[in-house]
Amino acid sequence: MARPLDAPQAAAFVGAITIAFSSIIVELSKATPATAAIFRCVYALPVLGLFAWQESRHIPAHPRPRRGRLYLAGALFGADLILWHHSIEDVGAGLATMLANVQVLILPFVAWALWHERPSRRVLAVVPVAALGVVLISGVLGSAYGANPVRGAVLGILAGIAYVGFLLLVRGDPAAGFRAAGTLFDATVASAIFCIVASLVLNEADLVPTWPSAGWLLLLALSSQSFGWLMITGSMPHLPTATTSLVLIAQPACTVVFAAIILGQVPSPGQLLGVVVVLSCVAAVTVRAGNPRRVRSPRPPEAPAG
Repeated sequence: MARPLDAPQAAAFVGAITIAFSSIIVELSKATPATAAIFRCVYALPVLGLFAWQESRHIPAHPRPRRGRLYLAGALFGADLILWHHSIEDVGAGLATMLANVQVLILPFVAWALWHERPSRRVLAVVPVAALGVVLISGVLGSAYGANPVRGAVLGILAGIAYVGFLLLVRGDPAAGFRAAGTLFDATVASAIFCIVASLVLNEADLVPTWPSAGWLLLLALSSQSFGWLMITGSMPHLPTATTSLVLIAQPACTVVFAAIILGQVPSPGQLLGVVVVLSCVAAVTVRAGNPRRVRSPRPPEAPAG
């Protein structure tokens, strides 16, 4: 089988479509948010460990990974998963995924705070419009799909913030572009530990999931956490910005469609309008004409949530 590096564009889109099913599988598993977060990581570790071991045999050890950074990234990813899975319960698979991808609009402001890189006028212009889209998705202005759409919207945004931290730390690691499997393995170990501790605090995890829930979580681990994320992390460093943006936009859009078809989760007209507004804002920020300008510090390529 060809490596992601051999055909990065095709691999990135395959990975994006794969992780588009993440929230749907979480719903089908009927597992609690913490249980799903734990076992999507735990079940993925043997596979990621095998790939990391094979990777270490063929790729030099330098540059060495900064494991402290990766462990912190994994903890943030664990927080992202638990918040996102709770958001799925409140507002449905498709809308929760859309909300988490608002992280693309948050990232420029994080870069402004960390690297004094002022956001472009385009970013400053679309953020208020995107905020209106989030309000529409939350259902505050009318009828809405979801058990608690307002809480789901808040948790989805918080998940996106945690995801920004994960991206910044992982993509800032010097070894991430060379040893994707090893990087993902270290982060997933930390994420699993964080989720276990959080589940004990929240008192909501089932540490011995039964069938068929365990089967769905195994599928989630093998598809999204292992295959999907390996395809994406191995491909993104080798793709132009425009292609990265298309992957970013395609994943939440596909999830909204798949959730409607598979789960029957059809958002209200107002929420669908919010989805269109958020997608348009994300497209306006990420799809740029020409070559992107150079920046002082490396920024992580935007990647989908899930």
